[in-house]
Amino acid sequence: MVEVTVTPSSSLADREVRVRVRGLAPAQLVTLRAWLKDEQGEIFQARAFFQADDTGEVVPECHPALGGSYSGVCPMGIFWFLQPNTLFRRLIKKDVAGSPFLVHLEVFDGLCLVVDPQEKPLGSCQAERWYVGPGVQRVPIKEGRVRGALFVPP
Repeated sequence: MVEVTVTPSSSLADREVRVRVRGLAPAQLVTLRAWLKDEQGEIFQARAFFQADDTGEVVPECHPALGGSYSGVCPMGIFWFLQPNTLFRRLIKKDVAGSPFLVHLEVFDGLCLVVDPQEKPLGSCQAERWYVGPGVQRVPIKEGRVRGALFVPP
């Protein structure tokens, strides 16, 4: 059984997380795919190709991506290289305090450029990426022509 984990599973968007895939065959080629749906329903995704180590694990902070959205060792690459399915869209979070982005991580056997809807991942998990920490208060600012928000820590 292939297990995909993100530690911690819930974190602020600017914090590093650790991704780990376990239960693969030694030297197995896999595709790690991350995707999320933004508030307008647009899909953003990134993928990276990896070869499992001798113990059947893939850890992006230690193992280099062989290609895909990025290559080389990049611990947060699968999150940083999210691209929209529709050209010229930008990943913007409007409701920063109310809900997180839910990032889905999936592992597929072999080099997977396009995911067939009928294809089942070997393993998957979700990570919550929050933009405002617990207890932070958002205060709207409207003064003359100035508009903004002040985020006050607890």
